[in-house]
Amino acid sequence: MYIPHTKADKEAMLKTIGAASFEELVKQVPQKFLWPQFNLPAESLDETQAAARMKTLAAKNTPHLSFLGAGAYERYSPAAVKAITSRTEFLTAYTPYQPEASQGTLQAIYEFQSTVSALYGMDCANASMYDGASSFAEAVRAAVRVTGRKKIAYAAGVNPQYMDTLKTYFAHSMDYTYVKVPMKDGVMDHDALPALLEGAACLAVQTPNFLGLIENMSGVSETVKKAGAMLVAAADPVSLAVLATPGEYGADFAVGEGQSLGLPLAYGGPYLGLFSCKKEYVRQMPGRICGLTKDKDGKRGFVLTLQAREQHIRRDKAASNICSNEALCALAATVYSALYGPEGLKELAESNAGAAAFAAERLSSINGCSLKFKGHFFNEFVLTVPGSAAKLREKALAARGVDIGLPLAPLYPELGETLLVCATETKTETDILKLEAAIKEAL
Repeated sequence: MYIPHTKADKEAMLKTIGAASFEELVKQVPQKFLWPQFNLPAESLDETQAAARMKTLAAKNTPHLSFLGAGAYERYSPAAVKAITSRTEFLTAYTPYQPEASQGTLQAIYEFQSTVSALYGMDCANASMYDGASSFAEAVRAAVRVTGRKKIAYAAGVNPQYMDTLKTYFAHSMDYTYVKVPMKDGVMDHDALPALLEGAACLAVQTPNFLGLIENMSGVSETVKKAGAMLVAAADPVSLAVLATPGEYGADFAVGEGQSLGLPLAYGGPYLGLFSCKKEYVRQMPGRICGLTKDKDGKRGFVLTLQAREQHIRRDKAASNICSNEALCALAATVYSALYGPEGLKELAESNAGAAAFAAERLSSINGCSLKFKGHFFNEFVLTVPGSAAKLREKALAARGVDIGLPLAPLYPELGETLLVCATETKTETDILKLEAAIKEAL
């Protein structure tokens, strides 16, 4: 490993921040997470020996059959996605400033924007953001700018992490208020909307929501507009191949997490923020926008456009402080979407829904288990279990190596002992029967 900092460099940096040593700087981190030991022999190893040793250590990892979802989904990514994104011309993840030297990357970004606009049924999309949470927060922030209001209404089914991120955006001021639209049978209570939307900048809603249920968006836009507010909708992009798009039900801003589009699961990322909007709000949209134009010879060309919205030009008057994008992740999502195509994405979405429906049928037949809600769901659902959901999960992992789902009590105490169970197209009938057997044995 090449580390460019000399001992003198490190001492100077520590002195500047007032720390005596690096160990003092990270003392709040539990010791068991620091300085992991690979138990390598004291004598030197050549490359072949070192590789063999590391392979032996890696074999100790225990792969689990996982039914976790909650915003991060296991999907099959075609080999072509990695093959294309591994090409050297795409090694940089940063947005190109020089169009004359970056036409290929700019075209890929333009195709990504077109894909997101088509999926969400919206007029415009940007060149991506950090993740779904930052896209969600930026969309709400845009609604606040447009309306001049500081009251934010949100559905109780919105991903809790999205709300945490949103609140950090406005943490500098105590002027902002948050009003939660309560749940009724796991989805947004429409009857509560008119009163809660009074004086609100927007209604932020997610469908399918965090509990996997599909929200009924019929008439929501009309109710929101009547209150002088805006509609911010978050949606899983794969689900939009079979469900109504935000554009169809009148959303002003539509966002989502792009990890579902061919990005492998990792320890926290990198993920991909999808952001789209109606044409009239394009100047409120943060981040990069790539446009199609012609050069002086009439040839097609791609450029960054509407840069006057951005932080590197307008400074504190910019629409957002984000002036970069996840270009490499966006490229992967573009290749993935192009490989599947509209019909392929529809089949993929149907496969997800089918796997989840089969899992729900099998698990709800277990003595003591039942579906918490009766509403329609996409690829995850809430399962009520007898006893402690957390302990049940531990037992199933220890006995069968199956992660049966996410215990919801820490996030939604009112739901009791429940699990959020997810099944995507990666789960076969055999896998789901293993899940059923693991829960039965653990019970």
